Amino acid sequence: MIYLKSLSAMRTMLEGGKILCNTLKLLENSVRIGITTKELNKIAEGYIISNAAQPSFLGYRGYPASICTSVNEVVIHGIPSKRALQDGDIISIDAGVYFKGYHTDAARTFAVGNITEEKKQLIKVTEQSFFEGMKYAKEGYRISDISSAIEKYVSAYGYGIVKSFTGHGVGKDLHEDPEVPNFGKPGKGARITNGMTFAVEPMINLGGDDVEILEDEWTTVTTDAKASAHYENTICIVGGEPILITLPDASL
Repeated sequence: MIYLKSLSAMRTMLEGGKILCNTLKLLENSVRIGITTKELNKIAEGYIISNAAQPSFLGYRGYPASICTSVNEVVIHGIPSKRALQDGDIISIDAGVYFKGYHTDAARTFAVGNITEEKKQLIKVTEQSFFEGMKYAKEGYRISDISSAIEKYVSAYGYGIVKSFTGHGVGKDLHEDPEVPNFGKPGKGARITNGMTFAVEPMINLGGDDVEILEDEWTTVTTDAKASAHYENTICIVGGEPILITLPDASL
């Protein structure tokens, strides 16, 4: 079931979204050669708590940290550790904020030092594919119109699109209906309407589509060990248009 939100509820989500946006900006400024992913987790957790919010991920289905730190071939759900970032790495950081009864969810991929042109393009295409999808995140379109636009854009570059994980509704719960895949035919799924709140999150691989989950039951990697990038925002549909509440300067 899709839970539509009132304007008041979405304004509360916007407040949480601003905290999350600032958290990711702080992490972007903290990413450097030599810092550990565990240190990044501590920075994020401290900032979120200092703003009277809670990390959505901490303890969620047993997840042991406040953010996901996915380096190079790790697609999603990388658990923060003593691993130090190295020159040439890319790191996808996924984070969520629970504020006044509502969750927001967002992710970014950052470069560490000097990265290859190949990795730079992967990050750029992954981010742009999200915005290609946003052209259809409007009242009257269907969820799969977003999915199809992402796939069409990414496929032109020959990248792999992760199919076993998708975007999702978000609000009172971290994961709600509807699912928002990053692939598929247009004209299917729920029709987009005012009050919908969901996260769109392309997960794009430099190589093939296939991924596997490691023994820790969280860390998800590309099976060909090639790099992956991740980009995500939480969206509210207001006045028939998408409001990206985890980006700077968003307003309702």
